[in-house]
Amino acid sequence: MSNIFLDKLEARLKTVPPICVGLDGDLEKLEAEYSKDVVGLGQFLFDVVESTKEFAAAYKPNIAFFEFLGLDGLALLKEVLNQIPKEIPVILDFKRGDIGNTSKKYAEYAFNYLNVDAVTLAPYMGSDSVEPFLEYTDRYAYVLGLTSNPGAMDFEKLVLEDGEMVFQKVFKKIDEWNKKYGNCGAVVGATRPEELTELRDSYGDIGFLIPGVGAQGGDMKTALSTNKKGGIGASLINFSRAILYPKNIEGSVKETIYKNTKLIKEEMEALS
Repeated sequence: MSNIFLDKLEARLKTVPPICVGLDGDLEKLEAEYSKDVVGLGQFLFDVVESTKEFAAAYKPNIAFFEFLGLDGLALLKEVLNQIPKEIPVILDFKRGDIGNTSKKYAEYAFNYLNVDAVTLAPYMGSDSVEPFLEYTDRYAYVLGLTSNPGAMDFEKLVLEDGEMVFQKVFKKIDEWNKKYGNCGAVVGATRPEELTELRDSYGDIGFLIPGVGAQGGDMKTALSTNKKGGIGASLINFSRAILYPKNIEGSVKETIYKNTKLIKEEMEALS
């Protein structure tokens, strides 16, 4: 069976750079031209999709920014998903990590009801929590490996008795899952450039989802250097705040987002 996500991504990367647009709709950050409610948020997100679809290799809606609005927010998520062109892959920023039937139901919700192409997952509870998603072999899962947030130091970089860090164990497991199912990648923060390069050297067939470039100050050149052509081993570089909430609005928000995304595209092409 072919993999919907990898097929879409491979086709998309033939025409655009590896830009993943994070759809994190924050009511408090909306400009005055949008009402600070579910209607205004919807219009904003529709404008984001319309402004970026020329350049986006993938979209990544974060479910938390819809769930907090209750049923109206989940209905909006479905509407936003319908606005995204079918040829552009969608990663649901889900970060689920439960076990057994609970994990199976989460997977059913993401892949059967929302019909997204990929998800993000937390690995803390191990194979029981991850494999129900990987069993959907036509979809994809990015497992949190080495993240860009300050709190990552609490657990991910703890040194174990054999001298390895927790995140290194996680990557070995991600590699095992990927070899077994063929559809497991990793989230690696761009604010960890040395580890990012080392991990790519060690795991060439794992897809990377790389947050942290842009608002968090990660190095774009290093992130781009990890990108392998094609779906397998591709690196997607996520931009959320840098695209959605520009500091200086020139014209409308929609026009500014278009211009800024085009500049990111041109910068990527110059560095590639």
